[in-house]
Amino acid sequence: MKKIFLGLMMGFLSLAFLPLQSKAATTEEPTSVPAPKPAESAEAKTLLLRLDEIKATDKSKMNPEEKKDLRKEVKSIKHNLRDLGNGVYLSGAAIILIVVLLIVLL
Repeated sequence: MKKIFLGLMMGFLSLAFLPLQSKAATTEEPTSVPAPKPAESAEAKTLLLRLDEIKATDKSKMNPEEKKDLRKEVKSIKHNLRDLGNGVYLSGAAIILIVVLLIVLL
């Protein structure tokens, strides 16, 4: 009895989360000029050049404060590059959840 109830509950829950109306009232007019990719924009190119400069520097002669500043700069540059790109990023928990759902449903 418990297995039947659990099976029915999982079936109803899986049906409740179907995106049936995901395209309802979301009409976008197509543009004639596609948006530039992050690697093609001028700002992204300058940020990538700065990252290459930082990688090429000799860090053995720097004091810890300078190294810390460089690490912060690299993190901010990577964050800015991520914001320039319009990609979809998934967290580890989301990936695990998707895999578990695929295993259960298939």
